[in-house]
This record gives sequence, structure tokens and C-alpha cells, in this order.
Amino acid sequence: MLQFILLMAPQGQGGEGGGNPLLSFLPFILIIVIMYFLMIRPQAKKQKERQKMLDALKKGDNVVTTGGIRGKVVGFTDDGKTVIVKVDDNVKLNIERSFINVVMPVGSKKD
Repeated sequence: MLQFILLMAPQGQGGEGGGNPLLSFLPFILIIVIMYFLMIRPQAKKQKERQKMLDALKKGDNVVTTGGIRGKVVGFTDDGKTVIVKVDDNVKLNIERSFINVVMPVGSKKD
């Protein structure tokens, strides 16, 4: 069976050159460049904006966590990684900064 497939394969001419090997990699390089501009770069941009939002967090900001908890920032721990959020009267939660999803403008209504 294998011999039959080899016999049916096109035979190369003796004078035919291999061409430029970089040209054969051009489609792969093009795909990688397109993926970078369509997927990786926008994601990195969003991540920078999110980090900037979390770094600008201050007392009095209304926040929504990834779990849907809404509250007001009343303080930070000493290490700066944890935010103290007041959810209701006499209810305060320590939440990691990375779990804050949205920072609403000061003065926005809480639903």
C-alpha cells in the first residue's frame, strides 16, 4: 500500500530548487502577528486599565465585587492588598483588591 502511495506522489524535477525557506514560514508568522494585534494586545491594555483603577481606589469609593457585593470603601489594611468595605450598618468586610470588579463614581446611588 505504501509503495502505491509513493508511486502516485508527484515526482520532482531535477532542476527544481527548494526556494526560500523563510517564505514557507511566512503564513505562520503572519498568523502570530494577527493574533498579537487581535487578542494579546487588547487584553494587556484592559489589564493595565484595571490595575490603574485598583491603584486609584480611595476611601469613600463605591465598589462592586466579582461576587456582586456592593459597598463603600472605608479603609485599607497595612499591606495595601486588602480593602475594608462597609456593606451595611455595622457590617464591614475585608476584601482582596483583586476581587473588586467595578469602582462606581462617588455619589452614585446604591441599588
